Amino acid sequence: MQPATTEPVTLGDELEAWLKSDGEKTLGSLVEAFGDKSFAILFVFLLGVPALPVPTGGATHVLIVIAILIALELVAGRHEVWLPQRWRSLSLAGDKWQRFLTSLTKFVRRLERFSRPRLPFLFRHRLADVVFGLLVIGGSIAAFVAPPFTGLDTLPALGVVLLALAMLFEDALVALAGLIVLVVGVVLEVVLGAAAVHGVSSLL
Repeated sequence: MQPATTEPVTLGDELEAWLKSDGEKTLGSLVEAFGDKSFAILFVFLLGVPALPVPTGGATHVLIVIAILIALELVAGRHEVWLPQRWRSLSLAGDKWQRFLTSLTKFVRRLERFSRPRLPFLFRHRLADVVFGLLVIGGSIAAFVAPPFTGLDTLPALGVVLLALAMLFEDALVALAGLIVLVVGVVLEVVLGAAAVHGVSSLL
């Protein structure tokens, strides 16, 4: 009789278990639940909101600022996320957050079906964390400065989300996709922004 095989626990499983667990749902509890995965997980959560294909009107700026500061910690070499108590207590409860987190978990599960470790050694060096942190900072700044209600923050934020998931999956293909989305988003923002400035100046 062959021993029963157990399916490996996936990131989607861990996210769903955290969502269904008892206890408060805050940034602090998220850090405690995911340990050394917290940096990437937080970037997925924090940039996941501006990555939604709907204008946010600048309402996500606080989340983006938190992401930038956490990325600076990663670049500086910290192994654990440090958050001020005010940010640790930021609630992820409520109907809107629950709908967002449920949708995010579904997105992660869909991506997991196609993702697998590709060139995993690229993600296991200190330099990888530095590059990842710098890309998060760049994408976050691009999302932050996007004009409100334009939706131009979507692609840079989505690029950061994909890069964070690539770090968790150790998948170079997902990382490449995230980098492309991030670069396209930044270029689109610069081109359209320059065109808008030129259009306004021509009317003056």
